[in-house]
Amino acid sequence: MAKLGKRAQAARKAVEGKSNLTVEEAVALVKANASAKFDETVEIAMNLGVDPRHADQMVRGTVNLPNGTGKAVRVAVFARGAKAEEAEKAGADIVGAEDLMEQIQGGKIDFDRCIATPDMMPIVGRLGKILGPRNLMPNPKVGTVTMDVAEAVEAAKGGQVQFKAEKAGVIHAGIGKASFDEAKLVENIRAFVEAVGRAKPTGAKGTYMRQVALTSTMGPGVTVDVASATGN
Repeated sequence: MAKLGKRAQAARKAVEGKSNLTVEEAVALVKANASAKFDETVEIAMNLGVDPRHADQMVRGTVNLPNGTGKAVRVAVFARGAKAEEAEKAGADIVGAEDLMEQIQGGKIDFDRCIATPDMMPIVGRLGKILGPRNLMPNPKVGTVTMDVAEAVEAAKGGQVQFKAEKAGVIHAGIGKASFDEAKLVENIRAFVEAVGRAKPTGAKGTYMRQVALTSTMGPGVTVDVASATGN
């Protein structure tokens, strides 16, 4: 524990007094302070000028990161017949209908993304209280309720990231690994920020993107100049 404490203290000291950095500077600093014994995830947090309690200020969507997330994503699909076969061929980890519902109700949730064909939603709807809080509920707005299950599975496996504004208008997501080249992380960050920009709701007033910050799983956070993050 003492070693971990020293490492954390050194990392905090390294970022003291450094704020509103360019994306490139922030990525270099986060990578330099990702010193855990595992490949840390690089995470982005965005503070938006929205109140997601109002329907016209909700921000949600998906983005296909150009360099992937570096994370193996387990995908569950609710489908029957030919669509179930299509999902399996596309690489889905779990495919089912009522049997999958029962597994989830029993507490077995060993997947990161859940996809469903529209006809499965009466079954999936019973799982709202379980999947909803985990941000796993299939939703047509982010392409996880669809007849094209193969495309949805391939997108999830290929580095697609979902985002949704939480309380106080904060969005956060993993956008790569500390082992990624700096240029690849920068590219992923700008793609993510651009997607959030496109998702600006009609009810957003004033400054939309208020703050952007980067961190690694175990490292300290650094703030990023919003103009640099948007590429402007």
